Amino acid sequence: MGIASGLEDPLITCEAVIAESSFLLRNCRGAAQAILKNVEAGVFLIPFRLTGKARAISDLMTKYASVPMDFADACLVLMAKEHRTGRIVTLDGDFKVYRWSGNRPFQLLMDL
Repeated sequence: MGIASGLEDPLITCEAVIAESSFLLRNCRGAAQAILKNVEAGVFLIPFRLTGKARAISDLMTKYASVPMDFADACLVLMAKEHRTGRIVTLDGDFKVYRWSGNRPFQLLMDL
């Protein structure tokens, strides 16, 4: 049973997260191909476009510099605002600190 099997909403992400996931799993044989296979199958939707959002992402990275926030995390925080949801599948504990749309906490869908 996969991550998506218990979720009602589609999994949305961005290319930065796909790249970071592939890098972090580089020592797991076939992991990058499995990620791309899920993108191809529509398990992960990628609606995010950086164009016109670079300033907002830079501002988030500056705001959370003490955590610190990386580029992929900033994209996800901005996506939460755009899609009006803080429900997130992540193993990154920093999302307990990050806030979306002002001061709204994320709802982590996986136990850390």
